[in-house]
Amino acid sequence: MSRTPSPSLWPHFLTGQADQPVRVILIDDDAHMRRVIAQELLTDARIHLVGQASSLREGKRLVAQHEFDVMLVDLNLGDGTGFQLIESMKTLRPVAEAVVVSAMEDEEHALHAFELGATGYLIKNSWFGSFAQAVLQVVNGGASITPNLARRLLKRLDGGVRRAAAGHAPPAPAARPTAPGEKPSEREREILRLVASGHTSCEIGKRLGISDQTVNTHIKNVYRKLHVRTRAQAVNLASMRGWLY
Repeated sequence: MSRTPSPSLWPHFLTGQADQPVRVILIDDDAHMRRVIAQELLTDARIHLVGQASSLREGKRLVAQHEFDVMLVDLNLGDGTGFQLIESMKTLRPVAEAVVVSAMEDEEHALHAFELGATGYLIKNSWFGSFAQAVLQVVNGGASITPNLARRLLKRLDGGVRRAAAGHAPPAPAARPTAPGEKPSEREREILRLVASGHTSCEIGKRLGISDQTVNTHIKNVYRKLHVRTRAQAVNLASMRGWLY
């Protein structure tokens, strides 16, 4: 089976190289869909499929036992939901990315997944590019959403903006304030700088002489202090406040 892409077609500065591929776990209770996704990922030299699972319980075991960069997860797992697994993953592996792969196409499910920290939402059996492309997009700081769903989300956002402009929007919930002294420590800022440079928890740990679990604990503390759920949100907010320099 051929492996893609040619090294000359993939910029050297992006995460996902043949000598250091993006590590992925896949959780889906649909055996056929799992095979389809797995086969596609296995043909891309930039991606290493670490493990697969078919249930919430097995998915939690994968999350706990393996280092990975991206989790592809269905929402319907038989013994639970993908939402539960995203929450569990974000607690244990806060710097990992989550991409939903689901048959449920409504905006509410997508928005809830994003609220929990997902950075992608792909609709099964709908053309959107490729699963490998989605993995590489989110691990390099982007997002991946099936085009027709993204269009509906944009229309919904546009409708909300129009209602707000007309004075008909419901009152927005009060923003959760960040305490004045609640900012990342010097070690947390050091780790954030490395996260912003694309380093994994394992790489950061080796660089700083600490365990990857300690790195994840620092990152969870940053999430709590900044009231964010994803690596990209933490880096963006810290950068805006001048904490990365």
